[in-house]
Amino acid sequence: MAMGTRKKRERQEALWYGGELPVTPGHPFYSRLNEVLDQAGFDRFCEECCARFYHAKLGRPSLPPGLYFRIMMIGFFEGLDSERGMAWRLADSLTLRQFLSIGLDEQTPDHVTISRTRRLIDGQTHQQVFAWVLERLAQGGLIKGKTIGVDSTTLEANAAMKSIVRRDTGESYTAYLQRLAEAEGVDAEGAAALRRMDRKRKKKKMSNEVWENPNDPEAEITRLKDGRTALAYKAENAVDMQTGAIVAVTTHGGAAADTATVEMTVVEAGVAVAGLIGEPTPEGEYQVHFSGVEEVVTDKGYHSNEVVRSFTEMELRTYIAEPERGERNWEDKAAEKEAVYANRRRIRGARGKRLQAQRGERIERNFAHQFDTGGMDRLYVRGIGNVHKKLLLQAAACNLALLLRSLYGAGKPRAAHDRIIEAAFAILFFLSAIERLVVSKVCKLRQSAALRSRIRSEKWLFR
Repeated sequence: MAMGTRKKRERQEALWYGGELPVTPGHPFYSRLNEVLDQAGFDRFCEECCARFYHAKLGRPSLPPGLYFRIMMIGFFEGLDSERGMAWRLADSLTLRQFLSIGLDEQTPDHVTISRTRRLIDGQTHQQVFAWVLERLAQGGLIKGKTIGVDSTTLEANAAMKSIVRRDTGESYTAYLQRLAEAEGVDAEGAAALRRMDRKRKKKKMSNEVWENPNDPEAEITRLKDGRTALAYKAENAVDMQTGAIVAVTTHGGAAADTATVEMTVVEAGVAVAGLIGEPTPEGEYQVHFSGVEEVVTDKGYHSNEVVRSFTEMELRTYIAEPERGERNWEDKAAEKEAVYANRRRIRGARGKRLQAQRGERIERNFAHQFDTGGMDRLYVRGIGNVHKKLLLQAAACNLALLLRSLYGAGKPRAAHDRIIEAAFAILFFLSAIERLVVSKVCKLRQSAALRSRIRSEKWLFR
């Protein structure tokens, strides 16, 4: 398949009068987003990165890479959770057709084309697109890089618990319960009887070492935020605590402990920030901290002796909230004791308390943008590679929203629409205030004219 490009999709305007065709002025938010992407050469960059996945001449033109990445970001801006939903929205919206430069006589990409393109382009290329967006933020002065906050959330996988099987024998969970019932001499022929027996069992634990889902073996059994037990993945973000920009994204199995993944995420953030130190702003200033990442802020779920000691050895100051653990035994743990006590002093200081208070605004708000209003509260792709691609583009879109918010005051189409409504109401209020002022002036003039006429008439009577 040959690679489709944006230049090849450019067409001459129609020679015939198209007054009967539906037209739209376009959404101002998407017009500004396209302006930002075009000025920075987004399509050319994507085509250069993706050229190795396509044949130079043979085959029909593919979905242009720049178009594919725009479509995936639409999921964030429109709050769409699946690629099928994105395809339906594209086919239904004149505004999105204009944003993607798709004519009314052209067919919009279906979900099969979108998902096939996602599988074709590897995770490294998605990471390059994410890094490209980070460069735009650094040039806009929106990345400082000195203090990094880390947090994670679990996302339900596209796999059902009822489909899990044993890793050793391939036995389904229902067959496993039937075997237990036969061994215990319990008459459990129906599915309802098996579930009742399962609820009464005392030693019941769904271990990831024993069970897996054959449709998505990399998804892990864990407890979600709402208390349900399900197969899930864990998304972990490293966020600039000064600006709220997402500088690193890592993906893990849903049951991975925070203390086991935080070091990898911080290293990814350090590499990303180090690559942005030389990016100047339009004024010629270098906003990214010249020494890279120096401080790490997390909640108490990340606190452990090994984590604090490891960050200390990496010459990073930690502000990790410490849970209540009672009296500690520090025998043969001098390095861990020194690191934990230093972290404790820092989090009890004014700066430590301020950084902990900012976690909700800088980190958790990003999670709300990505996974609540961004429409990614659950996953519709399988495999940790595909999940990581989705998370990278979701974070890239969130960073673009931050950039547009700093430039135009709105980071999403709905916010831009609300700002237009607010401006319209402000104009109406201003006009009504002027109208009231004019009316009051006219009334005063009429009253003064009537008063002068009365005075003149009274003077004529007294002559």
